[in-house]
Amino acid sequence: MAKLNANYEAVYILDPSLTEEATAALVAKFKGLVENNGTLAEVDEWGKRHLAYPINDLNEGYYVLMTFSSAPAFPQELDRIFRITDGVMRSLIVCKDD
Repeated sequence: MAKLNANYEAVYILDPSLTEEATAALVAKFKGLVENNGTLAEVDEWGKRHLAYPINDLNEGYYVLMTFSSAPAFPQELDRIFRITDGVMRSLIVCKDD
């Protein structure tokens, strides 16, 4: 039998050159998207951090961690939205359930 909901973690890195308002708007956009398609447990903004290697000639990024539960099809759609959104440098979504 297929799972109805699973627990996920999503980490994404935003462009550090975005204004504070633009960064807050992107975080709110993704938070709202998760709330509309699942249950948001936590949003942890880590802030600007130094990257392990340069991405697009940038050495730092704004990190955000989201913990949520949703139907198994939603993380694929969230990943697609991360990839097409300007300002998102990298993202990773991991299922926490075994």
